[in-house]
Amino acid sequence: MLDSLLLGVPLYLLVLIGYLLVRVGRWPHTATEALARFVFGLALPALLFRMMSNLSELPPVDARLLIAYFGGCLLVFALGRLVGHVLFRLDGVGQSVFALGGVFSNNVILGIPLATALIGNAAMPSVSLVLAFNALTLWTLVTVSVEWARHGAPSLTGFTRTLRSVLTNPIVAAILSGTAIGLLGVRLPSLIDAPLAMIGQAAVPLSLISLGMSLAQYGLRAGLDRSLGICVLKLVVMPLVVWTLARLLALPALETQVVVMLASLAVGSNVYLMSMQFRTQEGVVASSMVLSTALSALSTPLVVAWLGGPG
Repeated sequence: MLDSLLLGVPLYLLVLIGYLLVRVGRWPHTATEALARFVFGLALPALLFRMMSNLSELPPVDARLLIAYFGGCLLVFALGRLVGHVLFRLDGVGQSVFALGGVFSNNVILGIPLATALIGNAAMPSVSLVLAFNALTLWTLVTVSVEWARHGAPSLTGFTRTLRSVLTNPIVAAILSGTAIGLLGVRLPSLIDAPLAMIGQAAVPLSLISLGMSLAQYGLRAGLDRSLGICVLKLVVMPLVVWTLARLLALPALETQVVVMLASLAVGSNVYLMSMQFRTQEGVVASSMVLSTALSALSTPLVVAWLGGPG
């Protein structure tokens, strides 16, 4: 357990450095935007593309992990809508965004470095498989939920817009194209592989610093009761439900570690984008991102240690 905690400390210190650069160093908002654009548009796609292009050399993945992970998302999302209605008296749109906060993890910026540090490189095929479906599945879920709350039926236009947005996302595009190359057994020439490797090496530390800089823009004052509700769903209920489904499916130990670790991560920034798009719970979601990131610095390594520790 101590090993897992110590392995996670340097990663969260990088988040803290990014936070302090904005709060203490007064780095401008333009610097935060520029770094985030580099991380999401180039560094992380390069890392994932290169990794998945070597798919034939990676260990096989039990695809049932998708049932455990996204089945858990669906169950906790339904619970989140109920909690939002009963405890906080939110309308259908507010319930949808509140519930999304309880299931949408920061799988890219936190998931990739934590999986590598706490479980090992063998975790990355499983992480990539979840990432490939994560945005499309969860954005579609909340879009259908909101459209149903507003109009009594899902909208084909909303789904089409979501699908187009996900498929043009650099992270998803890198995973899908890299996987295609890996399945074809094509080896990247060193002229391409070498610069991709160098860019990929910068992805993990810069993504964590970028996260800290982004979190520095938000506060903790707005709707603290609802923020705590999201954190309980995200950091406690979600990993427990996913773990239960993984056990019921008799999922192998590695895949179980990966999906439960991903389920235990802090609230992802996509939830804030959704709250802004639907103009509801913006402050609540922002404060839950900050609070859940701070709490997960302790809770996620503990979850990995409980499941068997570093790989």
